[in-house]
Amino acid sequence: METVLFISQLLVVLGCIVMGTRSSGVGLGLWGGTGVAILVFVFRLAPGNPPVDALLIVLVVVLASSMMQSAGGIDWMVSIAAKLIEKNPKQITLVAPLVSFLFSVGAGTSNILYPLLPVIQDLAYRNGIRPSRPLSLSVVATGVALACSPVSAAMAAMVTLTDTAPWNFELVDILKVTIPAAVVGIVLSSIVVNRLGKDIADDPEIQAKIAAGDIAAPHANAQAVRAEVTVTTAGRNAATIFLLGVAAIVVFGLFKGLRPLDAAGDPIAMTPIIEIVMFVAGTLILLISRPKVSEIPTMTVFKAGMVSAIALFGLAWLTDTFLGAHTELIAGGVGGLVTAVPWIFALGVFLVCVLTTSQSTATRTIVPIGLAAGIPLGLLSGMWAGAFAGIYLLPTNGSQIAAANFDASGSTKLGSKLVDHSFFVPTLVLAATTIAAGAAFGALWGG
Repeated sequence: METVLFISQLLVVLGCIVMGTRSSGVGLGLWGGTGVAILVFVFRLAPGNPPVDALLIVLVVVLASSMMQSAGGIDWMVSIAAKLIEKNPKQITLVAPLVSFLFSVGAGTSNILYPLLPVIQDLAYRNGIRPSRPLSLSVVATGVALACSPVSAAMAAMVTLTDTAPWNFELVDILKVTIPAAVVGIVLSSIVVNRLGKDIADDPEIQAKIAAGDIAAPHANAQAVRAEVTVTTAGRNAATIFLLGVAAIVVFGLFKGLRPLDAAGDPIAMTPIIEIVMFVAGTLILLISRPKVSEIPTMTVFKAGMVSAIALFGLAWLTDTFLGAHTELIAGGVGGLVTAVPWIFALGVFLVCVLTTSQSTATRTIVPIGLAAGIPLGLLSGMWAGAFAGIYLLPTNGSQIAAANFDASGSTKLGSKLVDHSFFVPTLVLAATTIAAGAAFGALWGG
């Protein structure tokens, strides 16, 4: 009877995730909350704990980053990123993904990539490089970047799970595994991706477009496309303040002695530190760069952040309710399997990313299982980061569609069979290389 109940409740959880995925956006949160209702009122389970700490971090980070965007900070960051990419056009398949990764880490969002896509496409094509190569890897690199950002929604979810007893695995412990793993993964992936597809000179489709006059032939001296952004002093100041806030969070993570003490005389945890620093950063942006507060709810970062928060709320509450009722069974059964074959954990995170296109949802859904299974925290963090590439396995993400639309050569394709698009192989390669590197760095430095 107990097995039947477990399977029935598991089907409710999986069913709500599937239905939420079909609805997308805030539908994920709504179906998660409905799943909680079924588990509580039908199966009589005790409600789990909503991810309050993670939600508060997401809200304050979204607020601060939206203030920065409104003041022009993201535009300023895009202009800097574009200049870095332009300096090394021949190595664009490596440089563009690394720059996209770096700035997504700093901003805590992959939205910064959109204005860079036409720049990447133009520079690649003018230098005779198939645009699909740097475009595809740049898009996928922003996925793993959110496992390396102190201010991403996914990191908020992760920190609130691991920065507690008995694990006490803090933000800096995670970053020292995920950042080098992601960089190694991107470098290795660029070698593979640089060989995907035919060169421009050998591609009959591109050559037909050139012959028909639909596109110009590659010419390195042609006028470059610039990122369509407006650079202002206010934007520069806003971005500087926000990035100093990110740096302050890392410093507080590295040096516990800098943190105030709690009632027990111990340094306070990183969760309130992140919240406090981001509130201060947002306030300084308000005072110095003077963005229009009334515009904040209209910012793309704000909208995307609110959707993520709602999805995180519903689905995380659902999984916590289910896992809390079956901790011993999962730790002993599923946990034993995950311990014996750790890559199954990475596969779980990867698949939830594929289904929900939300790294924070995947974190709150699968990471508790890995923790219950006793996977070493360093190994868990490394696999967690690499699995984030999964959100691009299917060609349904906005940045994938934008990349294909910006590529006038037509080399970046969305496909028609779900597996024949330009992002499929880069996603698998970056996931595999980052997971492998993450496992190595996790074993070396992790807990």
